[in-house]
Amino acid sequence: MSSNRVIIFDTTLRDGEQSPGASMNQEEKLRIAQQLERLRVDVIEAGFPIASPGDFAGVKAVADTIRECQVAGLCRARDADIDRAWEALKGGADPRIHTFIATSPIHMRHKLKMEPDQVIEAAVAAVKRAKSYTSNVEWSAEDAGRSEMEFLARIVEAVIAAGATTINIPDTVGYTLPHEFGPRMAQLIENVPNSDKAVFSVHCHNDLGLATANSLAAVAGGARQVECTINGLGERAGNASLEEVVMALRTRQDIMPYETRIETTEITRASRLVSQITGFMVQPNKAIVGANAFAHESGIHQDGVLKNAITYEIMTPESVGLSTNRMVLGKHSGRHAFKDRLQQLGYELDAEQLQNAFQAFKELADKKGEVLDEDLAVLVDEERRIEQERYVLERLHVATGTRDMPVAVVEVKNAGVMETGSAWGQGSVESVFKALKAIIPGVADASVLLYQVQAVTQGIDAQAVVTVRLKNGDAVVQGQGSDYDVIVASARAFVTALNKMAARQEKSGAGV
Repeated sequence: MSSNRVIIFDTTLRDGEQSPGASMNQEEKLRIAQQLERLRVDVIEAGFPIASPGDFAGVKAVADTIRECQVAGLCRARDADIDRAWEALKGGADPRIHTFIATSPIHMRHKLKMEPDQVIEAAVAAVKRAKSYTSNVEWSAEDAGRSEMEFLARIVEAVIAAGATTINIPDTVGYTLPHEFGPRMAQLIENVPNSDKAVFSVHCHNDLGLATANSLAAVAGGARQVECTINGLGERAGNASLEEVVMALRTRQDIMPYETRIETTEITRASRLVSQITGFMVQPNKAIVGANAFAHESGIHQDGVLKNAITYEIMTPESVGLSTNRMVLGKHSGRHAFKDRLQQLGYELDAEQLQNAFQAFKELADKKGEVLDEDLAVLVDEERRIEQERYVLERLHVATGTRDMPVAVVEVKNAGVMETGSAWGQGSVESVFKALKAIIPGVADASVLLYQVQAVTQGIDAQAVVTVRLKNGDAVVQGQGSDYDVIVASARAFVTALNKMAARQEKSGAGV
């Protein structure tokens, strides 16, 4: 591998999923993993196998399916974790065991309650056990950003000697600044005698908004792997954003002459898929993938872009999978044009899925007129979601007024059987939610943690995407729904979330 090649390690399915409310089922993990494979990431961290039976199954499914990327599983420096990780990963094309232990004085003293020598001993033992299964072993120093440099160098030298081939230096709490983190990486590599035997990696969190900057500084300091996530998803304020790191390296070759193998034209599709599955919408002014990333409203900017796009665009929209030209789709468009546009957007549907999506497209076109690419993406994802749901919203009627308390009547199909419910509420959305809870068993106590509405496109004819996060006991789930009508989109989001809640209860034996 070239000394200027940077490995992209995507942890959307592991660290990204640890965002509250962002949990994914096995089918959703597979869809994202397959898109990451199209994106050509080098490593997919698929989860934490020992965390739960569901996480184990998700990691195993990804490892057994993906063939063009390495698949990794995270585990603590414990025998049981490592053994469980290997059970999930062993079907992979080039499986990687990723083990970690904390190295900062704060973590060793307060969390691990271990002396430094004990931590080194545990780290070495973990790497050796992982090495007995695979030669592809990564070791991470949790909270390396606040670790003492001398101790960090000692433990890194020891785990490389034990067989670790990748050494990850995380800024776990997003504490460091770029001007200190880059030199810190360089100093560590210089001070470890056997550093040439491993690839050094970086994993930065965004608590101070510096995850991407710190990652790039680490690359300049000698790191040749960056751990990141789609849309910067992750715990607390998130992780370094894959699209930002990759496009920064590609755009600033003049001062950062490094390369990745990423197929950048798949970035937008990956961003939209992760957003749709997790319900974490991308802010409009988000770098690279935000709705406004290539939008120009200022007259001065518009004039410059019309004369030459490079006046205000440092990269082309096409380079990240957007198109400046689009075929207008409306109610008179035929199946061929519809299918062709979906294929251009990266969707491959079977005959039944295509028929259902085309019918939904025609219904939307009758209401909206022109159907944009963003509408199509939401429409197809909505149809796929409905296919997988046990409870399906069939009919909704809401009556409301300035002096009347809103009432909702809903019809839901449950395994082919139609059930009807109705309820009053202080608002239309509340009445819909109460009516749905009356039909679907086991969710009567579910409460709403988040209700969010976002327009897919501009204008009063925009489709609405509604995200709902529910809590029932200790379980937190998230659902998303879309429609031309906000109330219908809300109902679909509630049904999706309630489906997930019911599925969890069924798996746990609580019944539905």
